[in-house]
Amino acid sequence: MNAPAKTEEFTAAAVPAGVYVETVTSVTHYTDRLFRFRMTRPDGFRFRSGEFAMIGLMVEGKPIFRAYSIASPAWGEELEFFSIKVPDGPLTSHLQAIKPGDQVLMRKKPTGTLVLDALTPGKRLYMFSTGTGIAPFASLIRDPETYEKYEEVILTHTAREVAELKYGFDLVEEIRNDELLSEIVGDKLRHYATTTREEFPFRGRITELMANGKLFSDLGLPPLDPAVDRGMICGSSAMLKDTKELLEKAHLVEGANSKPAEFVIERAFVG
Repeated sequence: MNAPAKTEEFTAAAVPAGVYVETVTSVTHYTDRLFRFRMTRPDGFRFRSGEFAMIGLMVEGKPIFRAYSIASPAWGEELEFFSIKVPDGPLTSHLQAIKPGDQVLMRKKPTGTLVLDALTPGKRLYMFSTGTGIAPFASLIRDPETYEKYEEVILTHTAREVAELKYGFDLVEEIRNDELLSEIVGDKLRHYATTTREEFPFRGRITELMANGKLFSDLGLPPLDPAVDRGMICGSSAMLKDTKELLEKAHLVEGANSKPAEFVIERAFVG
């Protein structure tokens, strides 16, 4: 395993142009594979809920960056990220050792396709996620605009083990306990969590549950309909491919910032 990150004093000369230097405010380790961290938000930094940013550290005197979905909503006072721990990952092997007070680099321009603007108007929004792919949806389910645009928001989250689902359950609980958000969200948000390797009320890969219809019967909803349903997908490359095929089989069309349509995919990965 690589040596853990060291808190370095960043000098103006060491920091690349177009990069913020921010301070870690909290770190939560969920499992030996997953953790969340929050850091200060730069003055003037703007992003759309669902976008990602390039996050980095100075490692042996050089900046290393990877794409991370911003898990906090656009109105959040801090920036939140949800990460895997990769023992030999160029960045995550160091990032998993950060502590409050450490400094993190972030490029100034956020981007991404998992934004409300990339979808045409609809009635129901499905958010299909596996593992840390829930991060952009953590942002969107805490954004009031999501509930202004959709009558129903369905967050699906699949992980191998029950402990890996905790972040999603914590998010939903946070919304329910927030006086302002809970009033806006009401009963519009539905959370459908499944495991693939451990006993849990709902079992199986989300693609299998979509294909055999169990997802829809469990939720008491009809199959996907391009007239009313919209989708967002974030997860492993295999999951993206399989879920995309299922949505296209249901006659939903992939969209983008430049050409909104019925579903969008995020292809940025952490390493």
